[in-house]
Amino acid sequence: MQKKWTAILVGLLALAVFGIYRILGSGAILVETATVMREPFTAIVEEDGRTRVRDRFIVSAPLGGRVPRFPMKAGDPVRAGSTLTTVLPHISPLLEPRLRQELEEKVGTAEAAVEEFTELKKQNEVLLSRARTELDRTTRLRTAGVTSIAQLDRDTFAVLAAEREVSAAERRRHAAEHLLEQARAALKRSGEPGTDEAFPVTSPIDGRVLRVIQESEAVVSLGAPLLELGDTTDLEVIVDVLTTDAARIAVGNKVILDRWGGEAPLEGRVRRVEPSGFTKISALGVEEQRVWVVIDIASPRAQWTNLGDGYRVDARIIVDMIDQATVVPVGALFRRGEEWYVFIIESGRARLRQVEIAQRSGRSVAIENGLKAGDQVVVYPPASLTDGVAVRMP
Repeated sequence: MQKKWTAILVGLLALAVFGIYRILGSGAILVETATVMREPFTAIVEEDGRTRVRDRFIVSAPLGGRVPRFPMKAGDPVRAGSTLTTVLPHISPLLEPRLRQELEEKVGTAEAAVEEFTELKKQNEVLLSRARTELDRTTRLRTAGVTSIAQLDRDTFAVLAAEREVSAAERRRHAAEHLLEQARAALKRSGEPGTDEAFPVTSPIDGRVLRVIQESEAVVSLGAPLLELGDTTDLEVIVDVLTTDAARIAVGNKVILDRWGGEAPLEGRVRRVEPSGFTKISALGVEEQRVWVVIDIASPRAQWTNLGDGYRVDARIIVDMIDQATVVPVGALFRRGEEWYVFIIESGRARLRQVEIAQRSGRSVAIENGLKAGDQVVVYPPASLTDGVAVRMP
């Protein structure tokens, strides 16, 4: 009886050893796989971004003197022409000639700003007229079935963007005229001997207080910044992307703005790709060359009323769309030299395959050559995986 149980135990041990040999001794490597798909592909550049007020205005002291403590706080609404604070000037007879010269220079600067923004408004009006002409032509061509919906969409956005540029130029011109009036009034006040009346500092725009720079009562010099104003109903989004990604982004590209705090994503459009890059240190300590991309929010204002200045958003910039493409996960690709490769599974073994990339997105890649729909590729291949090695899947 004892011999019988001994034989059974030896047999079980042999089976266990054989199983371990088949799994480990055979050299099969455990890998994760994915199936190559043939489907529509959207190339996306995805980065974190933040909102900012399109035009910010720094209100400065029109005269040197004493300002009281500001009762206003960040977020308080202001109206154009309303009094923000007052300055009690203390003009010394010895300093008056120098002060008048500074005020005259400030008037000259303000006059130049008014002329600049007036010309900018005229230029933007010309661009708006051109954009409307292009939209009319594209609309007629689309009715005749000659042009694409994407082109009509781009020209429609171009008109909206041009209208916003005209509106922004008008606000800047109005603010410049307001500063010119303040500068002229301050210059006139400096010529009045013995005056000790408080000089009002008024708001150049309708908007909100973004930041109070000089909160406490203090003696300030001419031109000292007091507070920052902006129109929070006119926001834009800025995103810094790698220069290699920026080369693929064009003005007018559609953008999906997500995770901003609302229930539904917002739609945006690329308005500008900055021409100059900058160096940024990544979280891993690697130097990266990046470029700022400016995005207009195209969704109706009613959908993002709670969005403010400096809020974080996720920006997904659509750089290309392919109706049908061979798509694989980005984790399946790896580089050797200048070429890209994947491992495919054939008869239980990994085979090295060179591929050509058509477009890249955040999590997937469109393949030009080297793969076909239905192929099994290894995702995140381990370092021990080589061509011809036996593999097994979970």
